[in-house]
Amino acid sequence: MLPVAAHRRALHQIPELDDRLPETCAYVRAVLEPLGCRITTPIPGSLCAFFDAEKPETTAFRADMDALPVTEATGVPYASVHPGVMHACGHDGHTALALGLAEYAAARLSQLPRNVLFLFQPAEETTGGAERLCATGILDELHVTRIFGLHLWPGLAQGQVFSRPGPLMARSSEVTVTVTGRSVHLSRAAEGLDALAAGAEYLRRAYAAADALPPEEPRVLRFGRMVSGTVRNAVSGKTVLEGSLRTYREETHILCRERLESLGRELERETGCALEVRLSQGYPAVWNHEGLYETLRRCLGPEAPVPLDVPVLAAEDFSFYQKRVPGVFFFLGVGDTPELHAPEFSFNDEAVLPAGLDFLKKLLMME
Repeated sequence: MLPVAAHRRALHQIPELDDRLPETCAYVRAVLEPLGCRITTPIPGSLCAFFDAEKPETTAFRADMDALPVTEATGVPYASVHPGVMHACGHDGHTALALGLAEYAAARLSQLPRNVLFLFQPAEETTGGAERLCATGILDELHVTRIFGLHLWPGLAQGQVFSRPGPLMARSSEVTVTVTGRSVHLSRAAEGLDALAAGAEYLRRAYAAADALPPEEPRVLRFGRMVSGTVRNAVSGKTVLEGSLRTYREETHILCRERLESLGRELERETGCALEVRLSQGYPAVWNHEGLYETLRRCLGPEAPVPLDVPVLAAEDFSFYQKRVPGVFFFLGVGDTPELHAPEFSFNDEAVLPAGLDFLKKLLMME
């Protein structure tokens, strides 16, 4: 049985993307097979391990396995051997923790208060593997009544676990605005329809609309990319704006979406350009079940998570599980490290992961 940090380092060397995770799944399966659990693959790139303690209810733990298209710059001896792919978001740590917890559960099967299901899922960073895994019916089939997950988190105290009841992470949608005008030479600008000017005005008004929401409704709307035109001496015939909308409450998301769409119609009338405003489905908000959170806070006492004052505006597809069963998500602090998704992201796995595993063991044995 390897230390959990050793699992993490082995996984860190073989990062893979989306739901194409053959090496990762092979490693996870090799650890799980001797443990006596039932292993299934409900969707491509997934592994689910069920430990049957002959109890009526099941507790689930989620671990995401996919990596990012990032070229690693950590300089660690166990760096990625796959060029241009890196575990820059800590999913190697999440998977290693689940493997360590599975080994612990297997050695105590008769003592478990519930059956246990480990969900090793793909595509958290891309298409939302959690939603597809839920759609297979596995949670209902195995009588899952609660689910837990965590994420390594820079800027929080190393080895400590943090959370809060209610909203923890944001509801997300990708926003794409396509402006179609008419390109002409600048000497005949009056005959064209300036897609660049219309796109810039859309950006200004969209930001103003988001900023006008009440301050008690946390949200962010920002566009990170704007592409327009072909040459400097021609009116732009096309502009594309790409951004993201983050909120917590569904009502706020709907309000923002309707305003973004109405802005498009307004500018069509004013400029003559055609504006198409599209918002992706995105991920729901990570909303920790208040009753389950109170149960674990009461059961764990002084070892309960450190309360977070405010939620964060990052998003996570763990929220799809919470739509099906009561669930609580946690942050495991990694201290003062580079940000998630950075090529330099690394952490002290020998200090952080054993502390995280100790916490997960308490959840596993919680009545």
